[in-house]
Amino acid sequence: MYICPLCQAPLLQQAQQFRCPQRHSFDLAREGYVNLLPVQQKKSKDPGDNQLMMQARRQFLQAGWYQPVVTALIEQLSALAVSELLDLGCGEGYYSGQLQQALPALAINGVDISKAAIKAAAKQYPQVHFAVASSYQLPFAAASFDAILRIYAPSLDAELCRVLRDGGALFSVSPAPEHLKEIKAAVYPQVRLHSAEVVAIDGLQHVQRQRLSFSLQLPADDLKALITMVPLGWKFSPSALEHFIAGAPAISCDFYLDRYQKPLP
Repeated sequence: MYICPLCQAPLLQQAQQFRCPQRHSFDLAREGYVNLLPVQQKKSKDPGDNQLMMQARRQFLQAGWYQPVVTALIEQLSALAVSELLDLGCGEGYYSGQLQQALPALAINGVDISKAAIKAAAKQYPQVHFAVASSYQLPFAAASFDAILRIYAPSLDAELCRVLRDGGALFSVSPAPEHLKEIKAAVYPQVRLHSAEVVAIDGLQHVQRQRLSFSLQLPADDLKALITMVPLGWKFSPSALEHFIAGAPAISCDFYLDRYQKPLP
């Protein structure tokens, strides 16, 4: 299913390498992932979330705090009888792993620009195929998937449409207005709520929106992990972070799960 990120020709696996007819080759790592992010597509030496953010996200997610999101995704994927899914910007693989465990017949590919995250994902979830790759130039043939999962990940409309089959679905998870408003209030003099607008995607039709709202009373370690794993974490000084965690406020979680569909011809 992979295509060469340099020439877009099909990649064939030969032992521990993927090769294209132009003799571009990419090694299969010991952990089971392949790096398909050539230097030409990197904006920095080590793109993506750093090790600290990745570890914090893994700690928080594996504690099960965002289980309502997982449950909603499982319900919608099951209803559509999805067979091949792309997890776009999969990070350390938590959602891929949860979906594969709940839906063992589902074939999942996960991509992320963070090599550290993909390495961790491949080690923990060997049933999922992981690759280091750019979401702006996906290393997959056209019409490879009947569903795409996009949780906070950047993307290009044209690439989403290219790799999605006719009639296929995009599941997009994004922050709803009140998401993490207590954390925002600790670092900004005035809290600006997230937009409730449905984002248009060229080539896809918006067909459904589900709002997932819940409140979390987190232990100190997991509250610190949540703050560390989001961009808001950079706004805290060490003393401000300590003060906020000591106050142990309930945290508002507010998500939109939007489903888009690629029209049939």
